[in-house]
Amino acid sequence: MADLASSATDPGDEDLLVAGVDSSTQSCKVVVRRAATGEVVRTGRAAHPDGTEVDPAAWWDALGVAVADAGGLDDVAAIGIGGQQHGMVVLDSAGRVIRPALLWNDVRSAAAAAEMVEDLGREAWVARTGLVPVASFTATKLRWLRDAEPEHAARVAAVALPHDWLSWRLRGYGPADESPLGPELDALATDGSDASGTAYWDPARREYDPELFELALGRPLRGAETGDDGDAVIVPRVVAPSEAMGTLEQDVDLPGGARASRGLVVTAGAGDNAGAALGLGLAAGDVAVSLGTSGTVFGVTDTAIEDPTGTVAGFADATGSRLPIVTTLNAARVLEVIGGLLGVDHAELGRLALQAPAGADGLVLVPYFVGERTPNRPDATASLLGMTPGTTDRAHLARAAVEGMLCALADGLAAVERTGVTVERLLLIGGAAQNEAVRVVAAQVFGREVLVPEPGEYVAAGAARQAAWVVTGELPGWSIPTTSIPADPHPEVLERYRAAVG
Repeated sequence: MADLASSATDPGDEDLLVAGVDSSTQSCKVVVRRAATGEVVRTGRAAHPDGTEVDPAAWWDALGVAVADAGGLDDVAAIGIGGQQHGMVVLDSAGRVIRPALLWNDVRSAAAAAEMVEDLGREAWVARTGLVPVASFTATKLRWLRDAEPEHAARVAAVALPHDWLSWRLRGYGPADESPLGPELDALATDGSDASGTAYWDPARREYDPELFELALGRPLRGAETGDDGDAVIVPRVVAPSEAMGTLEQDVDLPGGARASRGLVVTAGAGDNAGAALGLGLAAGDVAVSLGTSGTVFGVTDTAIEDPTGTVAGFADATGSRLPIVTTLNAARVLEVIGGLLGVDHAELGRLALQAPAGADGLVLVPYFVGERTPNRPDATASLLGMTPGTTDRAHLARAAVEGMLCALADGLAAVERTGVTVERLLLIGGAAQNEAVRVVAAQVFGREVLVPEPGEYVAAGAARQAAWVVTGELPGWSIPTTSIPADPHPEVLERYRAAVG
């Protein structure tokens, strides 16, 4: 870290550029910023395929296209990659992906998660990892692989996460016929925020738990006391937040004609929510509600988080602190489904919603369209309650959709507060946060002032801010304009929703 900082330029150098990547479920975004001010210089984007399992090669292709779309990296000093958490990327000894990666929103491992909870008990899992296994977490997907595809499980030489694997490829590693440095699995690296979402890494001790890994895959970690080293599996080393995974010692060709040049610093990166927290500059007392296809509620604290119910996961953040988080599978997805039913886009759905009163006259949408992670109901379906001749119209249905989405996240906020996290500022981010009806209803459902930062790619911003931290030796403070939505409490909305959920 000291060598990197001393070999770079002054932290205030206006010409120093850094890049951040957000490799999300839907797409890959690349943002190039000025390290001193955070000013966006240029951006690029490429789509990811749909589905809950994806060949990681699609992410690598998209990264190349997005880098090219952003004007390349030739003038960039450092790059960080933020990525969707939990995705299971399994590699063989030749560095090849064994099967498509199971993503965080793939719930086929729900039964495996229940078995793993039964194996040790909720309290033991929380004490050792800060969380209770659900289908999203990597460990449960490895247990599913062990039981459902034993021939694939037997070939596993290393287990990585999406941002780990992309960073590894960007640094020049991979199958021998696809990369200049070849399949050096020991070069795999990650950061604490992403490692803490595996359910076999302890964010308190900041160490892997070999017993839990073996409980998942049925194979030991390499170097662990248990098992035959010949059967052991590699996991990425965990890099400190202000340190780099490495510096490119030769040019690396990316798909789509892009290139990463010799001397480019690749930082630790982060899981997507930790990246967003870093991009927003969250501090103690700040909590963000993120409205992507899925929804999250997360804050930053120096206190260990323990929630035996499993509602709040006590992840690590991207600075060395903790990131208590609640995740739902259904957020902006709810608006897309109901908007599709009504034949309107998000903007028109919002206009319709504001034509109905708070509470939608008793119409309640429980939005479990793809099951749910919080509460842990992977097999649940959505339901609409309170239909009468007066409530069964377009405006009331639109209002119920917006309220249902936000009420689910209000329950998440309440769960975060129950762990002892203090909420002094509540920030609303994500594409759906730009909808006027969403902002109005958020101030009613949450019953407090809501701050809406200007639109931005905050995961990529966090990865870029980390990159600036590594090459300058200082974590920059980038200002973010926000819009304030005054509190307008309507507690009856959340009360009706909770009664409907049961």
